[in-house]
Amino acid sequence: MPPQHRNLAATLLVCWSMATSSLALTGGPQRTVLVTGGAGYIGSHTCLELLKIPNKLYKVVVVDNLDNASEESLKRVRELIEEEENCVFDEDRIQFRNCDVRDKEGLDKVLTEFPEIDSCIHFAGLKAVGESVQKPLSYYDCNIAGTVNLLERLEEHKVRHFVFSSSATVYGEPEMLPLVEKARLSATNPYGRTKLFVEEILRDAYASNPEQWNVLILRYFNPIGAHASGRIGEDPQGIPNNLMPFIAQVCVGRRAELSVFGGDYDTPDGTGVRDYIHVVDLAKGHVAALEKLYTTPKLGCEAVNLGTGQGVSVLELVDGMGKATGKAVPYSIAERRPGDVGSMYADPQLAKDLLKWNAELGVEDMCRDTWKWQSTNPYGYKTATETTAEAEAVVEEKETVTTTTE
Repeated sequence: MPPQHRNLAATLLVCWSMATSSLALTGGPQRTVLVTGGAGYIGSHTCLELLKIPNKLYKVVVVDNLDNASEESLKRVRELIEEEENCVFDEDRIQFRNCDVRDKEGLDKVLTEFPEIDSCIHFAGLKAVGESVQKPLSYYDCNIAGTVNLLERLEEHKVRHFVFSSSATVYGEPEMLPLVEKARLSATNPYGRTKLFVEEILRDAYASNPEQWNVLILRYFNPIGAHASGRIGEDPQGIPNNLMPFIAQVCVGRRAELSVFGGDYDTPDGTGVRDYIHVVDLAKGHVAALEKLYTTPKLGCEAVNLGTGQGVSVLELVDGMGKATGKAVPYSIAERRPGDVGSMYADPQLAKDLLKWNAELGVEDMCRDTWKWQSTNPYGYKTATETTAEAEAVVEEKETVTTTTE
């Protein structure tokens, strides 16, 4: 081989070695994911799990209007990553922009600022069943119009991989238990209908342009729990709309007792039965879904249940929290609320087969971690001073809760 060819070959070998070493170091090209509602309960835990992936595989761009969330959650996510990696956190790995998904110009600005975004996990939306009955138009505007606007912006910017935070409410009154993805779809309240309608919109969008979209719809049941550190958890504004944060606030002394809708369901103890899933397991399910989209670019548009497959009653959960705190939780039974169903739990087999994911944490973990979060953060991400006025105001309100499905 002539000397000049040997030199060229040597140069190419060095370049190839550097390139492959770089890929080995990073685990492949860095993926940049847009997380809507990323400062919220499930969103913040998912951001943490994305950033924990080895070799800094993911960069996260969060958009959230902070309507029911706190930027403090993302600050703590950064701190947790710093502690885990034992090094100064690279601020560029997670970026936050205060933006509503209904804001076309705002979303365009974010997607233009970060042209490397190539996937999206969509959490942003309103999620209280009772409130949706009282304010259906607000729910249709935020959850449906907001999602359509987001999809239009993503399509324009050629963002293909899309994970949608759906809900088991799309099954309505269950025709079978456990629920499989092919079960009949319906909804018993406006919140559930917004999720069902968005699912249909996603299926139509994919059918119209399969080369543009690669979609996973995640139907999950009742997320509870918190990160084991107690640093991030569920921090609802005002009176909680879901069971576990209400129990936690009773346990920490912020509320006198728990009121549960329905004690006469056809269940073992008369209270509603749900498939409670630890929020960390749920967050890992979103990471598994995103991984599936990246590695299967022609997956299509599929719906997958994320649950444990085990039903737990309200009173069983109350008992679990009593064991976690060492003190019985005071409660009383109230009348059923329209739109609720007696029992609902998942068949998670498809998630195991398709995503290679399954829930690993049980009720004991959920209660222990919830208590760690609430006991060390009795006022959530706020201080006692910041919440004094709010606490005084809600004392006079009627304090009730339901066993809604997320």
